[in-house]
Formats: sequence, structure tokens, C-alpha cells
Amino acid sequence: MESTIGLFKIELIKPRRPWKTLPDVGLATAEWVDWYNHRRLHGEIGHVPPVEYEANYYTELTKPQVITTI
Repeated sequence: MESTIGLFKIELIKPRRPWKTLPDVGLATAEWVDWYNHRRLHGEIGHVPPVEYEANYYTELTKPQVITTI
């Protein structure tokens, strides 16, 4: 979590300051979170966005298991 907060500050908060109003920060935060989850590629999870990684994970969970008997 600390890593994400650090990225948030470096990528959004510090470059765009001074902020004029709290609603400006709120809207920018919502836009950044959407970008972070849907478009930003994450190296630790195979260079895909978190939403795609999660969808792939659940797709794999719901695939029928092949059982072989000898």
C-alpha cells in the first residue's frame, strides 16, 4: 500500500500542485485510480493492468478441471 500511495503522490499530487479546491483533488484522484486499475501496466503481474489480471484469474478458476483416471 505504501508503494501505491508513493506513486499516487509522485504521479499526480506533486506535479499538479498547488491544488485550488478539494473537489479538484477528488476528481483527479478518481481519474488516476481508474487509469491505475484499467490502463497502467504492472510488471509484477505480467505487464497487464490489475483489472485484466483479475479477470484472467477468475476465468482460470471457472474452467472445468480435466480429471484422468488410469
